[in-house]
Amino acid sequence: MLNDQLKSQLQQLFQLMEGDVVLSASFGTDEKSKELKELLDEVAEMSSRITIEEVDLKRTPSFSVNRPGEETGITFAGLPMGHEFNSLVLALLQVSGRAPKEEQAVIDQIKALDRPLHFETFISLTCQKCPDVVQALNLMSLVNPNITHSMVDGSIFREESEDIMAVPAIFLDGEEFGNGRMTVQDILANLGSQADPAEFNDKDPYDVLIVGGGPASGSAAIYTARKGLRTGIVADRIGGQVNDTATIENFVTVKETDGPKFTSALEDHIKQYNIDVMTGIRASDIEKTDDGIIVTLDNGAQLTSKTVIISTGARWRKLEVPGEEELINKGVAFCPHCDGPLFENKNVAVVGGGNSGVEAAIDLAGIVKHVTLLERNATLKADNVLQERLASLPNVTIIKNAQTTEVLGDSAVTGIKYQDKSLGEDHTLELEGIFVQIGLLPNTEWLDNYVELNQAKEIVIDRKNATSIPGIFAAGDVTDVRNKQIIISMGAGANAALNAFDYIIRH
Repeated sequence: MLNDQLKSQLQQLFQLMEGDVVLSASFGTDEKSKELKELLDEVAEMSSRITIEEVDLKRTPSFSVNRPGEETGITFAGLPMGHEFNSLVLALLQVSGRAPKEEQAVIDQIKALDRPLHFETFISLTCQKCPDVVQALNLMSLVNPNITHSMVDGSIFREESEDIMAVPAIFLDGEEFGNGRMTVQDILANLGSQADPAEFNDKDPYDVLIVGGGPASGSAAIYTARKGLRTGIVADRIGGQVNDTATIENFVTVKETDGPKFTSALEDHIKQYNIDVMTGIRASDIEKTDDGIIVTLDNGAQLTSKTVIISTGARWRKLEVPGEEELINKGVAFCPHCDGPLFENKNVAVVGGGNSGVEAAIDLAGIVKHVTLLERNATLKADNVLQERLASLPNVTIIKNAQTTEVLGDSAVTGIKYQDKSLGEDHTLELEGIFVQIGLLPNTEWLDNYVELNQAKEIVIDRKNATSIPGIFAAGDVTDVRNKQIIISMGAGANAALNAFDYIIRH
């Protein structure tokens, strides 16, 4: 099941194990049980610290990752392959005694949870967001004996997951808890636990404080740190929206990579410098005062800096039509790579004819029964090579001049309404899934128009990446730069950093 190269890598990783691990597995006679047994046997063969015992668990096939004589609460129901293989490896290392990378303050928050919490996360092995949630909840289970967590592969346990139309889907004690990518800090916040504001209020003022964690942020931080400036990053997560990008083929000098790998490389590069990285928290306000620029965080803490670079990026834009909001995660989705497998052999629509929309339709065509792409303009905006590929697929219909007017359905999507703009006629399509791919919406609500925004709510910047407020700069997809690309964002971050340095020298 594991190729020789992967086995070699695992053997090296397993040398980092600090204690013994027991895989307590529940096998049946079905094919998936046989595959799981083969996987666990191969893993156990690579380290004398790993043993297997057969037990009865809630689901079959499944296994828990324990210490001898001690249950950790970490369970994998299904085969943790694909994107979840890293979750398995990380669980093995951490259960063996390897210390997690989370800051001690976060570990203390987890330990402080004093009530039983039983989590289940339904995942798809093609989902890039799912491992973040699985690994976060596994860590929480390991740190706090009150917490248990089971990863559940929805493709194997179909009866349990038939009503789930977006992954990761997180349940707490049988009740829906959350959906989509969540960090440890996000989960703690949903549980009502917040980082101590004193940990932030006691920080010395920065020369440059960067708000946001995407490519522009990382580039800016590296440039200012190399200038010897005291640099801080405040971000929900490093990588930003890039984490949700499946394939990156246009980052010059790197022929092909994906979002998680790109983010990992960015994070490693940031760690090479003396940069104060504060993740899992967001900015809620900004104000320039005589004492410096004050950034207020969502836990009430305040940070002070001589300059600020805003790089909070953007998020998926919604259709803003009746029925959409009520049916998000119930058939309305935004990530074809994550949620596409949930619509196997079903009819779906993709709204949007740009690169993202056409790429989504191409990907989905290999999974679903039929894809209808709706584009509101007379022509598609995607690159010609993508349009040619899309047109060659037998189970794809392209409808142009189609303005979406309503999402239909009660507890789940049943259809979509659109108007033919050229004829003024209304049409209805019966389908079970809608993937919205109509561009990005800048994350500027927290600014409350403190800096100048354009009609699209993007931050207006000049050639120095300066905003309307001296000392406050901006870079990346949150700005009014015309083209939204990773490489452009990174260049903009560098430009903002160099001009922030110049501003500090002159003021």
